[in-house]
Amino acid sequence: MAHTDAEKTKQLRKDVAPFAKSEMSKSVQQLFNTLAPMIVLWALAFYVMQYSPWLSVLCSVFAAGFLIRTFIIFHDCTHGSFFKNKKANDIVGFITGTLTSFPYEKWKREHSIHHATSSNLDKRGIGDIDMLTVDEYIEKSKLGRIGYRLYRNPIVMFGLGPLYMVLVLNRFNRSDARKKERINTHLTTLTLIAICAILIYAFGWQAFLLVYGVTLFIAGSLGIWLFYIQHTYEDSYFEYEEDWDYVKAAVEGSSYYKLPKILQWITGNIGFHHVHHLSPRIPNYHLEAAHENVKPLQHATTITLKTSFESIRFKLYDPDSKKFVTFKEANALIALRNKKPIQA
Repeated sequence: MAHTDAEKTKQLRKDVAPFAKSEMSKSVQQLFNTLAPMIVLWALAFYVMQYSPWLSVLCSVFAAGFLIRTFIIFHDCTHGSFFKNKKANDIVGFITGTLTSFPYEKWKREHSIHHATSSNLDKRGIGDIDMLTVDEYIEKSKLGRIGYRLYRNPIVMFGLGPLYMVLVLNRFNRSDARKKERINTHLTTLTLIAICAILIYAFGWQAFLLVYGVTLFIAGSLGIWLFYIQHTYEDSYFEYEEDWDYVKAAVEGSSYYKLPKILQWITGNIGFHHVHHLSPRIPNYHLEAAHENVKPLQHATTITLKTSFESIRFKLYDPDSKKFVTFKEANALIALRNKKPIQA
């Protein structure tokens, strides 16, 4: 997208405004076609466990797709976009948040900060995947660089990441959290513990891990991947505070992840992430229409399922060239700046 000015920004916001309205019928329909199949798959997974654990795992894999879609509903509720009524968003948000292991109030606040600071190099750290610039990486100690390399390793990020997110990150609040948020987090955790205890008592811990555990792990891993790919691609937009622009951060700093229709449905249209960042009040079921009807949005960086895997290589951001680079490319940049290359 070309450089945005006040006139273009105003027009763009005006163009997407008609799509920022929830529809009760579509929201209710989405609840039924998401939660009902997921619960049926879970019940079936527990039932077939007596015949074949592998068949049970297969049911859990399919349930993971619906759990991702459940998270999108939760995500819309935190933005107040799934229903017009705030209380309805809060109730459904708490239920879907519990099912996906996310505390509603905590994630709502931290995710709103993410939207307000996305692609701002001076305001990273809340609701983001940790990312260093080349210079910040240089300034790290050797131990710090090793730690960062481990963090950005796909096995750690997408393998251990879901476990850390579910067991640690989602269970504790930040120090500046208010009482309402803390209570909601603890209530979510206690509700989860109660549900897990009942399932373990009824079916055993092995069955519990093969059904709910597998579902949550797969959905969590794919969820992290979706969040990663939507902001990590070679020419993604990042600027320091003085040059940062909200609209450019939305349209140039968030990708259009063009997925096959079945995957687009499972992921609740979140591939239209540039549209979502521009206007978080657009419910997931209107994101595609906004993209197709507002021409400037079609200029966002398009990533396909095939090309998205290239982004795994990108580890650091170089503000000078305004692009993501690999560790190898970073060393070359360091050498060009007459600095000693960092040993891995």
